[in-house]
Amino acid sequence: MELRHLRYFVAVAEELNFTKAAQRMCTVQPSLSQQIKDLEHEVGVQLLIRSNRKVELTEEGKAFLKEARLSLEHAEKAVIDARQIAQLNKEQLNIGFVPVAEMKVFPYIMPNIRAKFPELKIHFHSLTDSDQLKALQRGEIDIAFTRYPADSADIETIQVFTEPLALIMPKDCSAAQQRHISIKTFNQQDFIVSDEHSSPELYRIIQGFFKQSKLDVNVVQYSTNILLNVNLVGMGVGWSLVPSYVIPLLGDKIVVKSTIEPLPMIGLYASYHKEKRNEAIELILKVLREQFYMDFSPL
Repeated sequence: MELRHLRYFVAVAEELNFTKAAQRMCTVQPSLSQQIKDLEHEVGVQLLIRSNRKVELTEEGKAFLKEARLSLEHAEKAVIDARQIAQLNKEQLNIGFVPVAEMKVFPYIMPNIRAKFPELKIHFHSLTDSDQLKALQRGEIDIAFTRYPADSADIETIQVFTEPLALIMPKDCSAAQQRHISIKTFNQQDFIVSDEHSSPELYRIIQGFFKQSKLDVNVVQYSTNILLNVNLVGMGVGWSLVPSYVIPLLGDKIVVKSTIEPLPMIGLYASYHKEKRNEAIELILKVLREQFYMDFSPL
């Protein structure tokens, strides 16, 4: 008895139709029928009742179906476990990230990984969100830290945290002297906005916020990285909305201003292949749960 016999039998038992089962298993009906006959001969009992109108499971077939499914599940798990061990034996972990993960996530996960897997070679890949998710699909990285979740059936994504955007402006501008300002003052104000290709989620959130709030700002520069936002604000080029993690990077020429109305939030997500959730990935997820106190239900 081989696994293919079990797979064929389960397909017929679930479809209760030899034609549909053959299509599902990408084979021809005569071949499928012969495989089922061979299986019944080896088992020594009739598993299916065939007629011109329908196919039914015998009582013996129902019992066999339950165990056949378990056997296939165990076989699939064995394959997954073997692949995970092979991956760990390569002693290599590839991590994709955007800058916020470098500042707010890596200081927590890296000491734990180093302590538990001292021989593990870790490679970091600073990539855009879309490039990370493409690399994850191709198997070039093992885990991705992005600003938006993956949209793929074989990729599992969890939200690590959310953070508010912050309004930053030059220290010597008139609005910097006010304690709180209204977003209405954004109208006709010069702004540095993150580039759509480099930071698509941040761009989408900011543009959506401007549109929803009916704000007409003057975009004087699209920035390809968040440090350019900061530097241009410091040079007096304009204001900018940046994720809160940037605040510690601001110099003495820039101030963070509170707004009367709330500013939008932006998230950070961790994504990995469901079938490649090895011990290193498990450790990363454990540390993230403990540090950010979140219920990591897959998205």
